[in-house]
Amino acid sequence: MSEDATVHRYRAVCEWHGTTADGYETYDRTHALSCPPAGTGLALSADPAFKGDPAHLNPEQLLLAAAASCQLLSFLAVAARARVVVTAYRDDAEADMPHDARPIRITAIRLRPQVTVAPGTDEAQVHTLTRLAHEHCFIANTLACDVSVEARVTVA
Repeated sequence: MSEDATVHRYRAVCEWHGTTADGYETYDRTHALSCPPAGTGLALSADPAFKGDPAHLNPEQLLLAAAASCQLLSFLAVAARARVVVTAYRDDAEADMPHDARPIRITAIRLRPQVTVAPGTDEAQVHTLTRLAHEHCFIANTLACDVSVEARVTVA
């Protein structure tokens, strides 16, 4: 966090070494990302459609992952504050990046959380909390594309 307590500031260090001397077709897209003060970094690449290595995460996947993670964390926070007992949460999220969109960009993100709650929990309340979490999700509020949440609730 920055010195100004009203602003949360984040850092990312993105590094690449190599050469583009042989042109677009052959340069290595693999690069390193770290986000101090976190000690764990990531090896990233481009989407395979853009000559990247499919063994590494790509920026588009990270954007989708950030949206899914933020929704999860926002939901758990509002559920815990409401004293709703959540026992599991899994999101099979998807993002669309059509080639005909100009400029090319992710145009839609669909979050599909499957939420498992304790017996006796009101499913309608869980759906309300899911919507509230989405309204408070920092990442969804930052993005220009549509972000939808299609929650399913299982009462254990």
